[in-house]
Amino acid sequence: MPDKKIHEHLVFFYGDGCSHCMKMEVHLDCLEKEEGIFVCKMEVWNNKENEKMLEECDKEPCGGVPFFINKKTGKTICGEAEYHEIKSWAKGE
Repeated sequence: MPDKKIHEHLVFFYGDGCSHCMKMEVHLDCLEKEEGIFVCKMEVWNNKENEKMLEECDKEPCGGVPFFINKKTGKTICGEAEYHEIKSWAKGE
């Protein structure tokens, strides 16, 4: 497994205690273990700075969490997604 390197262009916005977000955390753990891709995680319900960043990134708008953005490709995922979708999103596919 490669050294841990957070891919800062990959951002996961979540809310502390959000059941949907917790399901996505499991997928992110798999992504880290299988691909060595570490996504930047930003909690928004208790952090106003992170909440503001979410609002700036959420152009569609999704209107909540979980929310993923790949800043290199501009691709977003709003809500829950399957593992293969998150993996493709992270790899820019």
